[in-house]
Amino acid sequence: MAILEVKHICKRFDDTEVLKDISFSLEKGQVVSIIGSSGSGKTTLLRCLNFLEQPDGGTITVGGEVLFDGADPSAQKEKEIRRKRLHFGLVFQSFNLFPQYTALRNVMLAKELLAKQRPDYKKNKKQILSEIEEEARNLLTQMGLEDRMDNYPYQLSGGQCQRVAIARALALSPDILCFDEPTSALDPELTGEVLKVIKELAAKKTTMIIVTHEMAFARDVANQVIFMDDGYIVEQGDPVQVINNPREERTRQFLARFDQEN
Repeated sequence: MAILEVKHICKRFDDTEVLKDISFSLEKGQVVSIIGSSGSGKTTLLRCLNFLEQPDGGTITVGGEVLFDGADPSAQKEKEIRRKRLHFGLVFQSFNLFPQYTALRNVMLAKELLAKQRPDYKKNKKQILSEIEEEARNLLTQMGLEDRMDNYPYQLSGGQCQRVAIARALALSPDILCFDEPTSALDPELTGEVLKVIKELAAKKTTMIIVTHEMAFARDVANQVIFMDDGYIVEQGDPVQVINNPREERTRQFLARFDQEN
């Protein structure tokens, strides 16, 4: 059974239809890479999956639970949306770290806020916060940042900030980890650092959706590749087939144009 099933998702901003009948599924432990030109709807799709935007129609199901059903708008209460959002961890293109907090605090913060809702929080506050801090330290160590935990974002390189962002996304143990162009703001050396971390996560069977312009990475790491254009899924399937031998003319044109620009 697929851990994620997206069926007929659509999204409109004013008169512009940004997502048009998007459907795909993802098995637990697999990686899907989403490729396509700017404006094709890739980021909007991730934002809809994370409930940062509400789709206008379709369904989103995770682990058999229907998280969104366009036919049932009554389910879109803010408290419910916050709960559903926990199924996904999102790593933003521009890190989106809190500048006033250290790397460690950035990773701890979301779990601390959730812990405050526990009925035993006041009684066991010290122990709970200690456990959260230990988990955050372990994640930052996993990211190779054991000596930068007390640094603020301005004291870190772009690659280090992105690794903090990955640790933060992992802190709540999401079912699916989503990346929105995680290397587009980085230079080639720092890009390599971040891609190495993502490859290690893939090797550990972390379920991921990765929007990327790194074609070789998309081909080598993903179990399936989705090519989007003008709000549609034009082609999806085996990474080698889609990137090396695409069936659709629009996919071929995009890849040829991408090769020329890079």
